[in-house]
Amino acid sequence: MDSHSRSVAKAVSYRLFGSITTAVLFFYLSGDWKVSAGAGIADSVLKLGLYFLHERVWNHINFGRQKPPEYEI
Repeated sequence: MDSHSRSVAKAVSYRLFGSITTAVLFFYLSGDWKVSAGAGIADSVLKLGLYFLHERVWNHINFGRQKPPEYEI
Protein backbone atom coordinates (compact mmCIF):
# COMPACT_ATOMS: atom_id res chain seq x y z
CA MET A 1 0.00 0.00 0.00
CA ASP A 2 1.34 3.42 -0.92
CA SER A 3 1.83 6.07 1.75
CA HIS A 4 -0.20 9.28 1.65
CA SER A 5 2.90 11.29 0.70
CA ARG A 6 3.68 8.94 -2.21
CA SER A 7 0.08 9.27 -3.46
CA VAL A 8 0.37 13.06 -3.24
CA ALA A 9 3.69 13.07 -5.13
CA LYS A 10 2.25 10.85 -7.87
CA ALA A 11 -0.86 13.02 -8.13
CA VAL A 12 1.17 16.24 -8.37
CA SER A 13 3.50 14.93 -11.08
CA TYR A 14 0.59 13.47 -13.06
CA ARG A 15 -1.40 16.70 -12.84
CA LEU A 16 1.58 18.83 -13.82
CA PHE A 17 1.81 17.01 -17.13
CA GLY A 18 -1.97 17.07 -17.61
CA SER A 19 -2.30 20.77 -16.79
CA ILE A 20 0.51 21.76 -19.13
CA THR A 21 -1.25 19.82 -21.89
CA THR A 22 -4.53 21.59 -21.11
CA ALA A 23 -2.88 25.02 -21.07
CA VAL A 24 -1.13 24.40 -24.40
CA LEU A 25 -4.38 23.18 -25.96
CA PHE A 26 -6.29 26.24 -24.68
CA PHE A 27 -3.56 28.53 -26.00
CA TYR A 28 -3.71 26.82 -29.39
CA LEU A 29 -7.49 27.26 -29.50
CA SER A 30 -7.76 30.76 -28.02
CA GLY A 31 -4.38 32.40 -28.61
CA ASP A 32 -4.71 34.00 -25.16
CA TRP A 33 -2.12 33.17 -22.48
CA LYS A 34 -4.40 34.37 -19.66
CA VAL A 35 -7.19 32.03 -20.71
CA SER A 36 -4.79 29.12 -21.15
CA ALA A 37 -3.08 29.74 -17.77
CA GLY A 38 -6.45 29.97 -16.02
CA ALA A 39 -7.62 26.75 -17.63
CA GLY A 40 -4.38 24.99 -16.69
CA ILE A 41 -4.60 26.13 -13.06
CA ALA A 42 -8.28 25.23 -12.70
CA ASP A 43 -7.62 21.86 -14.32
CA SER A 44 -4.74 21.20 -11.95
CA VAL A 45 -6.54 22.13 -8.73
CA LEU A 46 -9.71 20.16 -9.46
CA LYS A 47 -8.12 17.04 -10.88
CA LEU A 48 -5.34 16.87 -8.29
CA GLY A 49 -7.87 16.26 -5.56
CA LEU A 50 -9.81 13.78 -7.66
CA TYR A 51 -6.67 11.83 -8.55
CA PHE A 52 -5.61 11.63 -4.89
CA LEU A 53 -9.02 10.23 -3.94
CA HIS A 54 -8.83 7.79 -6.86
CA GLU A 55 -5.44 6.50 -5.67
CA ARG A 56 -6.63 6.08 -2.08
CA VAL A 57 -9.72 4.13 -3.18
CA TRP A 58 -7.61 1.81 -5.36
CA ASN A 59 -5.37 1.06 -2.37
CA HIS A 60 -8.38 -0.76 -0.87
CA ILE A 61 -9.11 -2.81 -4.01
CA ASN A 62 -7.23 -6.08 -4.29
CA PHE A 63 -7.87 -6.62 -8.00
CA GLY A 64 -4.61 -7.48 -9.78
CA ARG A 65 -2.48 -7.67 -6.64
CA GLN A 66 -0.43 -10.71 -5.82
CA LYS A 67 -1.07 -12.31 -2.47
CA PRO A 68 1.83 -12.09 -0.02
CA PRO A 69 3.42 -15.43 0.82
CA GLU A 70 1.82 -17.27 3.73
CA TYR A 71 5.19 -17.89 5.31
CA GLU A 72 8.60 -16.25 5.58
CA ILE A 73 11.95 -17.96 5.63
